[in-house]
Formats: sequence, C-alpha cells, structure tokens
Amino acid sequence: MAASEAILQVCVGFVPHLYSSGSYFSKSRSDSRSSIRYRKRRGASHLKVLKCSISISSQFSHVLRGNVAKTQLRYAKCNCQQSDSASGISLEGGNGAWFVDNAKEFSTINGNTPNGLEFKEFSSEKDVTSNSNLPNNGFITDTLQTVFSDSIEDEAWELLRESIVHYCGNPVGTIAAKDPNSSNVLNYDQVFIRDFIPSGIAFLLKGEYDLVRNFILHTLQLQSWEKTMDCHSPGQGLMPASFKVRTVPLDGDDSATEEILDPDFGEAAIGRVAPVDSGLWWIILLRAYGKCSGDLSVQERIDVQTGIKMILRLCLADGFDMFPTLLVTDGSCMIDRRMGIHGHPLEIQALFYSALLCAREMLAPEDGSADLVRALNNRLVALSFHIREYYWIDMRKLNEIYRYKTEEYSYDAVNKFNIYPDQISPWLVEWMPKKGGYLIGNLQPAHMDFRFFSLGNLWSIVSSLVTVDQSHAILDLIEAKWSDLVADMPFKICYPALEGQEWQIITGCDPKNTPWSYHNGGSWPTLLWQLTVACIKMNRPEIAARAIAVAEKRISKDKWPEYYDTKRARFIGKQARLFQTWSIAGYLVSKLLLADPSAAKILIIEEDSELVNAFSCAISSNPRRKRGPKSSQNSYIV
Repeated sequence: MAASEAILQVCVGFVPHLYSSGSYFSKSRSDSRSSIRYRKRRGASHLKVLKCSISISSQFSHVLRGNVAKTQLRYAKCNCQQSDSASGISLEGGNGAWFVDNAKEFSTINGNTPNGLEFKEFSSEKDVTSNSNLPNNGFITDTLQTVFSDSIEDEAWELLRESIVHYCGNPVGTIAAKDPNSSNVLNYDQVFIRDFIPSGIAFLLKGEYDLVRNFILHTLQLQSWEKTMDCHSPGQGLMPASFKVRTVPLDGDDSATEEILDPDFGEAAIGRVAPVDSGLWWIILLRAYGKCSGDLSVQERIDVQTGIKMILRLCLADGFDMFPTLLVTDGSCMIDRRMGIHGHPLEIQALFYSALLCAREMLAPEDGSADLVRALNNRLVALSFHIREYYWIDMRKLNEIYRYKTEEYSYDAVNKFNIYPDQISPWLVEWMPKKGGYLIGNLQPAHMDFRFFSLGNLWSIVSSLVTVDQSHAILDLIEAKWSDLVADMPFKICYPALEGQEWQIITGCDPKNTPWSYHNGGSWPTLLWQLTVACIKMNRPEIAARAIAVAEKRISKDKWPEYYDTKRARFIGKQARLFQTWSIAGYLVSKLLLADPSAAKILIIEEDSELVNAFSCAISSNPRRKRGPKSSQNSYIV
C-alpha cells in the first residue's frame, strides 16, 4: 500500500456509538470484502477514495478492507416517477453519508486526542496490520467487539434498504429475500405482510415513517379486492398474504406501461391457505406507527377505520365453536405448512388478543361501533381467561394432568376437555424445569399439543395475554432450556421436532419440514426481535442481549439465512434463502430496542385493569352459568 494513501485507523476508545446504527456510517459487504464508504458534499464532481485495512485482534479475526465507492441503492422503480423523490428513503435522507472534508473538524471538536479520528501514513501494509500499532490498554477487547458489532449493523442497514420495493415512485414495502445465488425465486420477491413487520418497526425506530405509512394504506386498498378460489370467496376483511409490484401494458396502448399491485390472498400459496395472521399484524403495525410517529391522522381516516372494523367482524363472527379462541386451519400463520397446528394454535390467539386491544385503542367512538366494541370487550375477557387457565403448563399443572380422571360428564368437571393422561410424552416429563412454565401450542377436545411454540409464548408476554408471574416463568424456562431453544443460533420456532412416524402422519412426509428443519424445529433469527420486546417488557434485557451475542458470531458470515437446521442450529437450512429480509430486520430491531428500551412501548401492551377485574370475576363465578334465553340488553350484532 503506497505511503501517500490515506489510512483510516480506528483507535481504542474511539468507536462512536452513533455510527453503529446512525445515519452517517454505512458499510457495504461482499462475500470476502467489507467496504466503508465516504461521500463528499452534495454537488461534488467526484468522490474521494480511501483505502483502509484495519486489523482486529485474533479473538474476532475480522479484517475490514475496501475501496470506497459511490453507493447506489438497487430499488425496484416504476416508470411514472424517479425513486429519488421517495420521501425519507433516499440515501441522504436515510442512511446519509460521512463527509471526508469534515473528518478533521470532527476530530478537533472531540479534542484531537489519541482517541479521536486520525489520518496517518504508513510505509507498508505490514505497519497497518500489525497489532503493535494499536494502543495497548484494558479496553481493547470491548472496543473491538463494538467495532465488530457496528460493522454488522451497518451491513444490515444497507441490505435492508436494498430490499425496498417502490410503487409509482414511493416505497411500499420490502421483499422477502434478495438472494443473488438463487435462480428460482418462487414468491420470495414479493412483499409479505408478516415478513414486513420487523422491517416496518426498524424504519419506525429510525424515524423513517413514509415507508410504513405507504405500506399500511396500500395493503388496506388490497383488502377490498375480490378474492375467489374455485367459485368461493372468503370474508371481506381478509388481508392478503403478500403482494407484488408488476409492470403491465397500458390498456389500449402497447407502447406504454403502468404499475399495478398484484395481491395473493392464498389462491396461489402452497396449500391454498388464507393468511389469518396478516390482518392481525396489520392492526398491530398501525398502532405502532401512530405511537412512534405521533401521526394519528392515518388511523383516524374513514377508510382505515372501516378496514379495522372489517377485520374485527371477520374474527368476531359467530360460529359453531364453544371456545373464545380463533378456529383456523393448518398453515394459516408463520408456520404456513402442514405441522399439526389446525384448531386453536397459540400464535394466532396471541396475535388475535393483541390485535383486539390495539383495535379497541384506535377505534373512533361512534354509535355505529358500540355493538362491535361490546363484542370485542366480551371476547377479550373470555380469551384471556381461557388461555391463562387452560393453555398454561408447569410442573404443578403437568402433575395435575397426569392424575386426570376422564369421561367426566358434569358442568363442574376438572378435566373439561377430556384430556387423556397418556398424552403426556416422555420428553416433556424430562424437559420441564422445576422453575418455569409455558403456554402449550394448541388445545382441542381430547388433545393438548405440548410443543413449545416460541412466537406464541413471546407475543403473549408482549400483549399481556399471560400474567406477570407467567411471563417471568416463560423467560425462566427459556434460560433453563437455553441449549435447546437457542444453542448456536436463536431461536427455535418450536420444540421438539416431530420425528419418525409422528412426522410422517402429521406433516404428510413433508420433505421441507424434516426433523429439526424449517418449521419443524428449525431456528429462525427473525424471532430475535420478539424475544427482545418480551425481555424488555419484563425488565430482563440481558436475556435478549445474550441471544443477540450468539447470533452475531455467525449470522453475517452465513449471509443472513432464513433459518438454520439441526437440533443445535449448526447448519444453514437446506432450503434456506440467503439475505432473508426479516432475518436482517429482526436483528436490527433487537439492536435498536436494546439501545433504547423505552422505544419498545410502541409494541408493548400493559395489562388492562378492567380486564383484570373481569378476569377475577370469571374465576370466582360458578362455572355453570344460568341457562335460558339471552338478555336482549347484552346482545350485539357483528
């Protein structure tokens, strides 16, 4: 390396935290190189190129090298407007730039001490890579760890911005994955509702609201589209699973084109399953947008209020079910393949409860909504009682089930769902810790799914579906079973995996859901953000920090996989997409929330005192209620 070339040396003590996720320091990563880019002031005719090679201690073995070059975000563009006009999502307005001309001025502001930013000439590359040039003090390890962590965040932000999709010149979402090595994209080039949630939260926490606002309003428009499969249409309030921006010829003019949004409500999905969770996540994101941006005008719009009510009416509609839980088919949520979760899966119930509370908070008070709000409140009380009372399991409850009597015909039966004690699997007896507990995965007549489903348990904490004691017990179990649920990469989507004949019968011999892979016990990095929110709510952020530290050891090197395989998550998933957007966004949200735990309030729902009182009344009341016609005063129309 020539002596005249400028060298950027990171000295101990100068690792500004504002660079870690701020708008001034961005890093570009290829498979074998890491670039740090600098841009001159706007209007400059050329870029100043810096070459850097910073040797980090062998403990981290992380070398930053790179030729600094101009950044160009690869957005999906439309013909009717330049993407540069997208508000809040340009490089200058979003990730920004660090001006080389201001470097010395910044160093002077900071006292121009040895801990500041310095430019130094070296006679050889050996001088640069030699550890002897690094200051020798007791903070070297912490500083290098910070450099390593910050470089991962910079890379993640760049990848997240590259995944943004535009429609008519405006950002409307992020695609599911941008894997350059995959020739068969399937539907990974689409914007999925559930996949976008961590992306949306990340941009909200960065103060970039336009993308989330556009996403909310455009997906709302898709809600009213006609959705038909084999001459049958689902309920009006159904939100799409995903959508794609397509360029099509303009009617009557083959020489011109226009952009359209092409939604998928499950008609093209594998298994043709409608996405029950999409509408629930949409309501949760809408509330988060209002709380974070302070812009309540979106949720107050007539079309948005109508969209909320349509989702609620679809979810609260009367049916044949005797339970307050939402009845769904297999594969209707994050676990979107056959995995034996049909019925009343915990994930749907946790999101359902959270969406009901968020909707109640946002619904405008008007006479036309009175019946809907009454139905909503009644369902909240019944649902919270049902989940806390019948889904909860710990060592005491497990022993109680073990001694259940069956075939009880009475209104005050202890074994209300006629659960057979022989359903208790040997793995559960050995696995259940003395301290801790969790919510089971599903409950139906004569059936309890004892598997631990991560998303449902974590979101039950976030939404206060479980009590404070139960919330701490779930986190206690996670700590006690760290080697099973986290191991080499957080976080197991469910535990344990279905194996042998059980796998054959329940999954139908699904080659993608083989034991300890994909949804059958695979490890999903995106679950980091739900874990972080839950830990912050219970004032135990050290658990999330520990999990993030595990992920940082390899997630960037592995190119941000969709999921990991094997019991300890040692392999990248056999069919996992690389550069999976919600793996990237989940990591970023976790880091942002740990840096500012108070920001988690946009997602957290504290326990409602009225619901607590109603819940207490439900416990103390006679299980056999009065029979007879309903009082007309308590009736409601959905």
